[in-house]
This record gives sequence, structure tokens and C-alpha cells, in this order.
Amino acid sequence: MALSRKLLTAMGLEDDKVEEIITAHTETVNALKEQRDQYKEDADKLPTLQKKVEELEANQNKEDPYKEQYETLQKEYEAFKAEVENEKAKAKKSTAYRNLIKEAGVSERRIDSIMKVTNLDDVEMDGDNIKDAESIKENIKTEWADFLVTSTKEGAGTATPPKTTGGVTMTKEEIRNIKDPVERQKAMIENGSLFGLE
Repeated sequence: MALSRKLLTAMGLEDDKVEEIITAHTETVNALKEQRDQYKEDADKLPTLQKKVEELEANQNKEDPYKEQYETLQKEYEAFKAEVENEKAKAKKSTAYRNLIKEAGVSERRIDSIMKVTNLDDVEMDGDNIKDAESIKENIKTEWADFLVTSTKEGAGTATPPKTTGGVTMTKEEIRNIKDPVERQKAMIENGSLFGLE
């Protein structure tokens, strides 16, 4: 099921919340599309470089005037390959850190701001997870406390009892003039002394 304004509205969310969610979702999708396009472009270059390297490798044992060119290409290929791997690792680290910020309770609208000023080189990964994630999460909560989303719960309101003046709050005439029969009966019970009900 696609995320849409119609779906979020149907879930009972307010218009400004729907707009926030759609904006955040659009930014995320656009960022992922950019990464995808970059990886595709990088991946398209790999076969060409690989083919050149393989051709030169096949001829490297011969007295080849292109040996120096082969070595240069080999270095370029290895550097490019390392760069692609580095970009993948950086994207993985960025996604993991972004999720950690979100888990810390930071407002969705502030995550990009925090990411811009964060030096991800200082963040160490352990497989797919960030090392010492809980400690880092606590640091985020302390350092970015102004950006944390807080929700408050209010208890149920207590009903204020009607004011009484010696058991009578209305006159007989006022009670008889109440047009709604249910309200009139309620008033009669509350002022029972007027009608000899006590």
C-alpha cells in the first residue's frame, strides 16, 4: 500500500501532520533515488574497466609496449573499486546513524540538520549496526535535547459537582419551564426537596 495523503487522512491524522509525513517521505525517497542512480552509474563503469584490465592482464607477460598503461589502468580500477565500496559503506553508516537519531526521539524535521553537522568518520560500524549504539543514542538525547519530540499525557478531568444551596439549586418554576423532559426530570431529582421527594 503506497503512502499517500488520502491514506494518512483516512487514518485520522491532522493536515499539518500529514504534510510533515509526506514531506519527510518524499525527501527520503528522493535521497534513495539519488543513491540508486549514483550506484548504477558507478556499476555501469565497472565492466568497462574490468574488461580493459583483463585484456591487459592477458598480455602482461608479453613484451608489451602498453605495460605502463596497463599498470596505470590497474591502479585506476582498484582506486575506483575502493571508492565504490567506500561510498556503499558510507551510505550504510549514514542510514544506520539516521535510524539511531530517530530512535533517540528527535523530530523528523530535525534529522537532516543533525546529519549535516555530524562527522560520520568518527562513527564505527559492527556489521550492520553502529558500535556502542546505546551510548551514542544517549549523547544524541543530551546534545540535541531541544530537537526531541516530547508527548505529555493528561489524566482524565474530574467533574465539578453542581453547586448546592441547601439542597435547592433551582426554583419549581424554573424546573417546570425546562422543555426537555429528560433534563426536567433530572432537575426535579436534583431538587427533590421542592417536590417532596426527600
